[in-house]
Amino acid sequence: MWNDTTRRELLADRLRKAATADPEIFAGIEDSCTRVATLRKAGKANLLDRLTANGAWTDAALTLLAMELPSWTVRRLVYEDGEWICSLSEQANLPANLDDTADFNHPVLPLAILGALIEARARANACLPHAHSVPEIKAQPAHVACCDNFA
Repeated sequence: MWNDTTRRELLADRLRKAATADPEIFAGIEDSCTRVATLRKAGKANLLDRLTANGAWTDAALTLLAMELPSWTVRRLVYEDGEWICSLSEQANLPANLDDTADFNHPVLPLAILGALIEARARANACLPHAHSVPEIKAQPAHVACCDNFA
C-alpha cells in the first residue's frame, strides 16, 4: 500500500484537510500499515486498540509509529505559529543539520504525527531493494577457466 504514491498522497491530503483526529482517519492510516496488520493477527495490538477506543489519539499515533516503524523516533515535536511540527528520524544521533527527517505540519498534534508517519513510511519503502535489482548470473560448470591474458 505504501508503495502506491497516489494512495499515500490521498492519505496525506486527507490529513491536511482534517480538523480533528477521528476513527475514520486513523483506520485509513492503520489499514495501510503492514506491520500493524501482522501484529494484530498475532494479538499484539491490544494497546493500540484500547487507545483508539478511548480516543487517546496522540498516544495511539505514537504507538502506531512504534509498531509500524520501530527504527524511527520522534526527533522534534514543536508547536509553532499555531501548528504542530513533527519530525521523525531514523538516525536521531546525527546532528540535526545532517539528518534527513520526515516532517509534517498540522494544527492537531496526532494528525501531525500521522502525517510524518506517512512520509517516513514512504522513505522506508524507497530504501528497500527492488526485486531483481542485481542482474542474475547463471552458475557456470566447475571446469570453466579464465583464459584472458592480463599481462
